[in-house]
Amino acid sequence: MNSHSTSGTASTQPKIRAIDLNFYYGQAQALFGITLDIRSNSVTAFIGPSGCGKSTFLRTLNRMNDTIEGTRLSGTVLIDDQQIYQPGTDVVMLRKRVGMVFQKSNPFPKSIFENVAFGPRIHGERDRSRLAEIVEKSLNRAGLWNEVKDRLDKNAFGLSGGQQQRLCIARALAVDPEILLMDEPASALDPRATARIEDLIQELRLNYTIVIVTHNMQQASRVSDYTAFFYEGRIIEYDTTSVIFTKPREKQTEDYITGRFG
Repeated sequence: MNSHSTSGTASTQPKIRAIDLNFYYGQAQALFGITLDIRSNSVTAFIGPSGCGKSTFLRTLNRMNDTIEGTRLSGTVLIDDQQIYQPGTDVVMLRKRVGMVFQKSNPFPKSIFENVAFGPRIHGERDRSRLAEIVEKSLNRAGLWNEVKDRLDKNAFGLSGGQQQRLCIARALAVDPEILLMDEPASALDPRATARIEDLIQELRLNYTIVIVTHNMQQASRVSDYTAFFYEGRIIEYDTTSVIFTKPREKQTEDYITGRFG
């Protein structure tokens, strides 16, 4: 099977590299020999049927799987050429660089302001006016500021589902990450809220490297520059999104894209 660096502007150093990554939940192997380069300031989508390893792989990129008992991995993950699984890696700092937005919006039971200020506070920011600046900037970046600026002291649970998800994006942005991982960020949202999130992804890619897991193939084709098709823990094909969706090399990819299986 072909290697998974895409043709084109290969001279730019990838932001993230996975090399021969294998991952296990106890005895069960979930990922098999994943090798993948992810470019800076691009949107890369992971598609494939449920349980094919997309989210597992996404979570290896900021070591979220470390929190699950009995997991182990072999192989290498590099971010800017730094091995993130080497002993002594500061996982708190890693997760500051690699933010995450989950499928189900998970605001803290705090005010809108405190949700966004949470990360900067943990990283030592105490200055109230500086925190206010960060909160405003992050909410602006998440396309939410105008909707909430007059109720920052209100509980975040008062927001709609789509607003809560954008709040979670603002919270991830508040610590100034370089990479944003999104695990089906719009799957629980209505079409209008979904469109807002997709527009937002397009804006954010100018400043961040974004990796998105999605079940929605139309969404992948709309928002991403590159697409990786996962099946049973392996990457079957990885290329620019236009190639994957118009002339995939692998029959399996074509069958999935055209809805013959999955």
